[in-house]
Amino acid sequence: MSPLTERSLKAVWHPCSQMKHHETVPLLPIARAEGPWLVGTDGRRYLDGISSWWVNLFGHNHPHIVQALTEQLGTLSHVMLAGCTHEPVVALSERLAALTGLGHAFYASDGAAATEIALKMSAHYWRNRGRAEKCRFIGLEHGYHGETAGALSVTDIPLFREAYGPLVRVSAVVPSPDARLAAPGVSAVDHARHCARALEAYLELHHHETAAFIVEPLVQCAAGIAMHDPEYLRLARDLCDRFEVHLVADEIAVGFGRTGTMFAHQQAGIVPDLVCLSKGLTGGTMALSAVLCTDDLYAAFYDDSTARGFLHSHSYTGNPLACRAALATLEIFDQQDWFARNRATAARLTALCEPLANHARVKTFRQLGMLWAFDVDTADPAFSRRFYTAALGHGLMLRPIGSTLYFMPPYVIDEAASAQLAEGSLKALEEALA
Repeated sequence: MSPLTERSLKAVWHPCSQMKHHETVPLLPIARAEGPWLVGTDGRRYLDGISSWWVNLFGHNHPHIVQALTEQLGTLSHVMLAGCTHEPVVALSERLAALTGLGHAFYASDGAAATEIALKMSAHYWRNRGRAEKCRFIGLEHGYHGETAGALSVTDIPLFREAYGPLVRVSAVVPSPDARLAAPGVSAVDHARHCARALEAYLELHHHETAAFIVEPLVQCAAGIAMHDPEYLRLARDLCDRFEVHLVADEIAVGFGRTGTMFAHQQAGIVPDLVCLSKGLTGGTMALSAVLCTDDLYAAFYDDSTARGFLHSHSYTGNPLACRAALATLEIFDQQDWFARNRATAARLTALCEPLANHARVKTFRQLGMLWAFDVDTADPAFSRRFYTAALGHGLMLRPIGSTLYFMPPYVIDEAASAQLAEGSLKALEEALA
């Protein structure tokens, strides 16, 4: 055990972890990072195959983002956004509005906070419109939107929610359009339509009390990288319009090019009422999230009465450093056609993954944009930890979701690193299953 690891176990409570497991699965002490690589305190390099929890787009320590942060640090590191404003937050809000077709960005620090904000905005909107009874929400089966109380209310993963049941006002859940759940012989698009009919049936009975429907567009990441057809989003948009319910697009994990378009919902040709952004927003450098909304929603809060305003805040709302990092990240998209480059990268890595996808214990291989997933046929409850440890031995940082192995690498991954990811994962799988 390294000295840093030993100190960490004594002083730090690590997230999303059973700390006792670190008796057998040591913490990985990281000293620095560059491009798609993490470098341990012992000098070993690990390919960051999951973009450090899905946040890193263009590699660690990208010079353009580092330069922007350095310049911003020398002028303005922070000022409260209540009653004040500054250039980075205005410029970022303008840029996000142009990209999404929505405006009036409201900022927080992380994805769960963005979910809380979107839900509160929706319920408060209906209250301000004289329809306070519309205060309940709908989420998808196996959906995940964060781990604060409001976010947990629309999260349908028992592992995260059950311990906090008494604290959570559980929302309605409708069937997931996850293509893996389709009946035999039923296509992904027909399964999406079937699930949309279930949403319709629920709204027919409960639209009068429903404020919003929240959905992760195209990919339910924490559900095991569950992918669905864009048809579901088109039908959900029509149903929300028909029944006067807000459609909230949780783009926290899938936004900023991850699925092949800047935002996943754009593949369905729709515009949500609210969109939640975080993770890749700052290119993996600073904590920042944002919620954007329609003009109609914003207008419901514009009034002389303070009580009708949106009274939600964080001390570091719209932090200038984080906003400047986000602007720099978006500027990198402008420097070359990253969507075309990612298509070439994805085709190369998918070809390299053919032996893994065809493995006798792998089923339901799927890929979308810069996302790959493989369901492993195993009943071993320790599979994810066994695979994680084996992958480290091959210089890979990977963290399976249960028995689902997935890749979500930075966009800068090159041919050699792609080969290491595919070949090392295959070897790690064999070792984990042995």
